[in-house]
Amino acid sequence: MTIHIRYFASLRDRLGRAGDELPSIAELTVASVWATLHPETPLPPNLLAAVNLEYAELTHPVRDGDEVAFFPPVTGG
Repeated sequence: MTIHIRYFASLRDRLGRAGDELPSIAELTVASVWATLHPETPLPPNLLAAVNLEYAELTHPVRDGDEVAFFPPVTGG
């Protein structure tokens, strides 16, 4: 199976793509998904993440078929 990753806003622009797919491997967390896909790029400060459309901590487990979304902090007015 596969884990689906989506990038939003300035992250999408910086990475040059809207998403990735990652073959499911054992014992992944949100942070390790980022580290696996971007080993040369540290997690941006204040990064927000969601797993299956719900906000998640970086330690949240990720499983087969999950969708992980990364996006910068949202500002409001």
